Amino acid sequence: MVSYQFMNQKIGVINMLEVQNLKYSYNNDYQALKGVSLKIDEGDMVALLGKNGAGKSTLFLHLNGIYEPDEGKVFIDGEELKYDKKSLLKFRQKVGIVFQNPDDQIFAPTVEEDVAFGPLNLGLPMEEVQDRVEEALARVGMSGTEKIAPHHLSGGQKKRVAIAGILAMKPEIMVLDEPTAGLDPQGVENLVTLLKELNDEGITIVISTHEVDLVPDYANKIFVLVDGELIAEGTPKEIFAQPEVLEKANLKVPIVTELFQQLESEGYDMENDYPLTIREAKDKFLNLINKN
Repeated sequence: MVSYQFMNQKIGVINMLEVQNLKYSYNNDYQALKGVSLKIDEGDMVALLGKNGAGKSTLFLHLNGIYEPDEGKVFIDGEELKYDKKSLLKFRQKVGIVFQNPDDQIFAPTVEEDVAFGPLNLGLPMEEVQDRVEEALARVGMSGTEKIAPHHLSGGQKKRVAIAGILAMKPEIMVLDEPTAGLDPQGVENLVTLLKELNDEGITIVISTHEVDLVPDYANKIFVLVDGELIAEGTPKEIFAQPEVLEKANLKVPIVTELFQQLESEGYDMENDYPLTIREAKDKFLNLINKN
């Protein structure tokens, strides 16, 4: 595994990413964001949950200045995001966005050229650009694809190349919009493992997803968005213990949790503690067996 240092550790930084009262309308008839405020700490791995049309993608496109809000502010490392060319380049080095459809992000004739695009725009020497490309592709398991045309890659491979293009910029924060969409189960597992590793190495990760079964495995914080409004935030345990929030957001509890809720309806005492992951479920089953 290539040793890859993505960011300088900043001891004492509390709010790495903050959004204050963000409002955005696509036209006079449709307000996509209705005063969203949230804070994400350095080193967090965050899940943003909500049904289609909740405003997740619109919110993400504000986090590095692709969209400019009608009202509200975005802060990165305590510094307000500005929208002039110089400021945007600076902030987009810190916050990289991976789109849901990699075909919206990958456009160069070869994988190598695509991953090199960001570093080249920074005006870096060619030797450093090449080093960054090699490191980023190795990090996502795509070494050896440098000369391949992206349209010859599978969906999962394209997602990895899109992530490599962001990693080559050495971001502090990575934002991924529905990253598991269209992937087979093995592709989902591989991607989640990669994101956990990147988070362990210092990158703050923010993911929008419908895959509630996966969320407790990686997220330490969840935000729930409904019709352009943030209606809840908390740990996975806190969020999935609020049926009224899940119902309003058109979400379900993880299937492991649903199983134990059904066991409780059959008379087993769950002690008001439902597991969210397979590992927690195993421990809970062993406790139930020991009690009986």
